[in-house]
Formats: sequence, structure tokens, C-alpha cells
Amino acid sequence: MEENEKGLPKKILIVEDNQDSRELVVKILKNRGYQLIEAVDGEDALEKAITERPDLILMDISIPKIDGYEVTRMLKSRKEFKYTPIIALTAHAMKGDREKAMESGCEGYIAKPINIHELPEQIKPYLKEK
Repeated sequence: MEENEKGLPKKILIVEDNQDSRELVVKILKNRGYQLIEAVDGEDALEKAITERPDLILMDISIPKIDGYEVTRMLKSRKEFKYTPIIALTAHAMKGDREKAMESGCEGYIAKPINIHELPEQIKPYLKEK
């Protein structure tokens, strides 16, 4: 199990408006011992990221209120999130979508539907100590 500098389980913020998708990601990662926080829209994501200070953010792009690109830009403009990895977790898998996610500040990109067996391994490199 990955731990942060305080010896606690790594904290992951899952930003996903679709309840089924969010519950699936939570189930997969909870079994790996991560501490999980859930957000259902852009405003919720900003608020929880700022109060919870997660080690990693899985960001759906198509979310209500403020889209994932904008939430990512807003977080990355704050010095305390400069080194917090944000991974776009999105059904936007068209040509150029990965580039758009990276330009907004995402460090990674995982296309949906997610592979339940690969997801824990896909996020692991982003959880190494900063």
C-alpha cells in the first residue's frame, strides 16, 4: 500500500459526476488501501481539493458547473497544487483530447471505460514521493 509522508494511506480525490463510474473507481482503489474523497462537480472538486489536499486527483473532464479542464487550470495556478498530479479520467478519447488535457495541467490521461485490472497500476507512478 502506498503511504504519504505521515505514514497514512495515500489520499486520492475522485472527481466524477456519474455515480456508477465513481463507485467503480472507489471500489477498485479502496481495495488497494487508498483513502478516497469523492467530488461530483467542478465546484465540489475545487472545495475538496483545497480542504483535503489529496496526493492525487483523478479528474473527469465532462463534469457539471466547472469542467475538468478549468478545475485543473484553477488548481495548478495555486502553488500548493503545483506538484499534485492530476490525471484526466475521461471518455473524451478523440484525437487532440489528450493534448488538451495535458495543456490544462494534467500529468496523465486515462480513457474510459477504465480497465479495472489496469487502473491501480496506471496511477501508481503518479503516487511516488514528490
